[in-house]
Formats: sequence, C-alpha cells, structure tokens
Amino acid sequence: MANKDLRDWIDGIRAAGELKVILGAEPREEIGGIVDIYQRRMGNPAVMFDQVPGFPKGSRVLANILTSVPRINVALGLPPQGSEMELVHWWRSYMKAAPSFVPREVNGGPLLDNVLEGKAVNLEKIPTPVWHEHDGGPFIGTACMVIMKDPDSGWVNSGCYRIQTQGPDVATIMMSPGKHGRIIMSKYHERNQPCPVAVIVGMHPALFMLSGLEIPYGKSEYEAAGGILGEPIEVFNMPRTGLPVPANAEIAFEGLIHPDDEIQEGPLGEWTGYYAGGSRPEPAIRISTMMHRDDPILLGAIPAVPPNDNTFYLGTYRCGAVWNQLEAAGIPEVKGVWTHEAGGSRFWLTVSIKQLYGGHAKQAGFVASNCHAGAYCNRWTIVVDDDIDPTNINDVIWAMCTRCDPREDVDIVRGGWSSALDPMCYDGDSDRRNARVVIDACKPFARRSTFPIVARASKELDARIRAKWSRDLPNDF
Repeated sequence: MANKDLRDWIDGIRAAGELKVILGAEPREEIGGIVDIYQRRMGNPAVMFDQVPGFPKGSRVLANILTSVPRINVALGLPPQGSEMELVHWWRSYMKAAPSFVPREVNGGPLLDNVLEGKAVNLEKIPTPVWHEHDGGPFIGTACMVIMKDPDSGWVNSGCYRIQTQGPDVATIMMSPGKHGRIIMSKYHERNQPCPVAVIVGMHPALFMLSGLEIPYGKSEYEAAGGILGEPIEVFNMPRTGLPVPANAEIAFEGLIHPDDEIQEGPLGEWTGYYAGGSRPEPAIRISTMMHRDDPILLGAIPAVPPNDNTFYLGTYRCGAVWNQLEAAGIPEVKGVWTHEAGGSRFWLTVSIKQLYGGHAKQAGFVASNCHAGAYCNRWTIVVDDDIDPTNINDVIWAMCTRCDPREDVDIVRGGWSSALDPMCYDGDSDRRNARVVIDACKPFARRSTFPIVARASKELDARIRAKWSRDLPNDF
C-alpha cells in the first residue's frame, strides 16, 4: 500500500468534523481574508477553497491546517481527541525513541500525473493567494518542503522557508542565517556553483511538520517522517537536480539558485504578527521542471498574528524538545513545559518544576532559555511550581504576580539567538541578537513551608465533588 498522503489526512479530518469547504473565493484578497478570520479563534476547522475563479477546475487551496490539536493528532496517527499535554508527551517519546526509516525510491507516483518542463512551466496556474493585504505578492511556499543536498556529505535536508512566486518559472526563497538550507546554499556559492533545489508545496502534514522543526544538522527529515508514519517515505528523484521528492506529493518544482542572483522579495506578514522582515533582495530559484497531480491541492500554513499554524504544531514539538533537553542537562523534577500561543510558540516559554533545592528554579530557567530547542527568538522564560498548570496562562501570570520578587527573581540575559523576523531586532542590525528575561515565579525555596496557603479547593475535595455532582459541573472540569 502506498504512503498516506495529503488526501488521506483530509479524509481523516473531515471524519473528525475538522474541515470546512468554501466555493468561489478569489485568491488576490478573499482567500487570505477568510483564512485570517478563521485563524483569530483557536479550534476552528481547516478550510478548503474550491472552484477558485480564473483557475483550472479542480485546483484547490487548503489552509488553517494545523491550528487545532485534533488535526495535528490525525497527522501523527493519534486519536483526534487527545489533549495538548498528551501531545507534548507524544513528541517527547518520539524524540527519545527516534524511530526512522530510510526513504524508499520508486519509479513513479501520482505527482507524475502532469510534468511540465522548460517554457511549459507556469507557477501562475496554481491559485496562490496573496495571504495578507500588504504582502508583496503571492507566496506559493508557506507549508512547504525545500529539498537540498549537502555538496560535501550528500546529506539531504528538508526545510520550510517562505517561497514567493515571481513569475511563471521563477520564485524567491528567504532563509534566515544559521538555517540548514542557507548553510548548504552557501557551500555551493562559495565554490561559484549554482545550488540545486526542489520545492514541494502540497504533501502529508507530517512531512511539512518535520521540515519546520529543529531536526539536528546532518539528520534526515525524510527518515524522521518515516518514523512518524511507520514506513519508509516513497520518493523519486527529480529529472534535472536528482533531488528526492515524495511520490504522492500534490505539487513540486525544481531548479537552480545561482550565486548573486537575487530578486526583490516580500514583504510577508510573519509568525511574529508583524511585517518585521521587510522587503529585500533574496535568492532566485530558476525553475526547470514543475509537476503536479490531477486536481492539485496547494497547502498553506499562514504566518500571522498568533494563534497560527506555528503556535500549535511547532509549539507542542518545542515543548517536548525543551523538556527532553532540560532532563539531558540534569535538571530534575520537570513537571511540564508550555509555549503560549501569543508568543508564536517561541517568545514565551513556561517551565513547571517540583523544587528540590535552592537555585533549582533559576537553573531550570537559564537552561530552558538557551538550550537548542528553547533559544531561537526566546524572550520570556517563566519557571513555576508544580501546582501551577503551565498551559493555563491565568495561573502562570498569577504565579508571576504573587511568587516573584523582581529584586531577586528577574534576570536579563543578553546576546541571545534571534531573527530578522523579530520586530525588536532593528533594521540595520546585522547581528540579530536579542535579550531575554528569566523569571523565577516559584515560591521562595527557603519559605516553602511558611508560604501562605493557596485559596483553592484541594485535589481530594475536587474528587469528592466530581463524584457526587458531575452532572451539574462544567464538561471540562
């Protein structure tokens, strides 16, 4: 049986009541505007746009894809009804076990339904939306896989970078410094060679998620995705670059990025909720081959004011990764890790611990704020006691207000890893570093036994009330 593909996932979320189909919306303004409205509230369904005016019948756009835990669960092969913290624990277990399958090469697949080369290539036949009002044009790559091969080791890397359609056979790619794709491209350009690249813009969401996560340098996202799906990913090699793409992908294209070949790119409203990246020249992809299935589906994960796709799939993965890295650093009794949606899964990090010794909370905070999974664009790291639910922002802020003395419990760390997309990394600052705050919002260790008692029913009383009065209590109690 062939790998599960995007259409299998669509069937799964439809069965879970997580899909809305909208007919007749145009891509210059209406599709992006509708998606923006859906993204403003957590838990809204994925949205499929069909019968797009001016484009071939059957060409579709699917967005708001991973903005609910049930849809992420379906992508990972889990029951839709699992909770947020259960998903964090799943990611932790997955990363510890690190299951993987080497991709399996095949001779064909649905992606070969339509093969266009040379002058026949036309990205503009895909109904690519202008996602936000002030964007610099249509961005075909938001939920995408960008495939490159390291010229030294042969390592095949998959990353998720924004791709703007610039014409029928040309696109631009924006990759931040330090990202794996940027490192690989630089190796070719330092030798005055063009960098081969393949871009997939419609695939099973598990493949997209793995492209956007912090998979270690030199490790294969294809192999990791095979571990999620439980079987090798079926791929074939593109005809000009030889780069592997999923055989059941919806849309893919390949080409070359030549040294010093740049086109004005952007702006694009980004995951921080701002146009912080601006518009500047970015590398051009000169496209030689384009392929797509019959009735292709363009996949979109739209960066915007949180909540957005990043705050869910990336957030739960990041929580699991930070938790594992805290334990690997020897931090004991970690009870929970959470990123708040308002921080775009990166700017805000909460860690819950059971305090064992003086300095335990500060130790946990400093490690979490600068371990690999927690360092990028971090701004606030809050450490709370184990009686605080890190997913409950009201409880976290209550702990900050009542258990933190700013004279002793607030530390500023300068020179952290950041990005041009951070609106506080000012234009002209090529260093792209930021400061971050570590807050100890735990009860003072020396005063734990004398600290005022919390004015809330005990777990034992909760259990007795639940047993007797469940029919009259809120469903989520």
